Amino acid sequence: MAGKAETGGRTLPKQRARGPRAVFPSESDNLPEWRSYPQQKGMQLVSDSAQIGARVIVVVPTYNEVDNVRQLAKRVLASFPRIELLIVDDNSPDGTGNLADEIAAQEPRFHVMHRTKKRGYALSSREGLAWCRDNGYDFAVTMDGDLSHDPARIPALLKSARAGAGLVVGSRYTTGGAVEADWGPFRRAVSEMGSRYARAMIGTSVRDCTSGYRCYSAEALRTLRFEKLHSEGYAFLIEVLARLSGAGVEVTEVPITYIDRQHGASKISRGIILEALAETTGIGIRRLFRG
Repeated sequence: MAGKAETGGRTLPKQRARGPRAVFPSESDNLPEWRSYPQQKGMQLVSDSAQIGARVIVVVPTYNEVDNVRQLAKRVLASFPRIELLIVDDNSPDGTGNLADEIAAQEPRFHVMHRTKKRGYALSSREGLAWCRDNGYDFAVTMDGDLSHDPARIPALLKSARAGAGLVVGSRYTTGGAVEADWGPFRRAVSEMGSRYARAMIGTSVRDCTSGYRCYSAEALRTLRFEKLHSEGYAFLIEVLARLSGAGVEVTEVPITYIDRQHGASKISRGIILEALAETTGIGIRRLFRG
């Protein structure tokens, strides 16, 4: 298939020559408005990153997100010039990967990685971030594919990363953050208590340890030895935070508002929650014995 290379159970995107701006998304697209945040004094929008030559890419693992991927692409690619987007699709049976290929054929800033072996958020995230590291990006932003993370907050994450943070976490639980989702008391308690427990086990001041909305610097990606990461599911987020914190990488938070998905089904399951609990406990035990 044009524009891709087959290797080890996945199809990797190839870097394409940068040509004239494609018609996707076009200026005529009616993009939905997102929550606006007051601009802090002295804050530079990330369009300035393009002027200083920073290469920025957003990595989105997907599984059955065909109803969301087009709007996601529009919002991310409209956030500022030259930003790129990598979809890492886990062989979605609903056609997410096929739609992503159609978008990639029109938009040179849009890339697709097709995975055909073992599925999972952690594996997709590892392979996507490793690809970004190996292809020379200065910053890699990760976010969910269900539109629960507002791409309008990408400038805030990148501003903090450009100031020197190796990992910037889009936080629901720091000052100014919020959750606007019909989770119910159990799901909300699991999220909040899970972050508190992870914070205690890791020994970090980060208030939202399980947020997948993040920005990694190139240095942080080089610090992570992806072949040494073993967690599956969303425990990956806790393991990465622990490893970067332990390596002395600066970690900061910026507030975000998390909203509920509008289409598709949540991937969170009891098994994923239990795995995250076990991984977090293991990190705490190892930290105790090392200390």
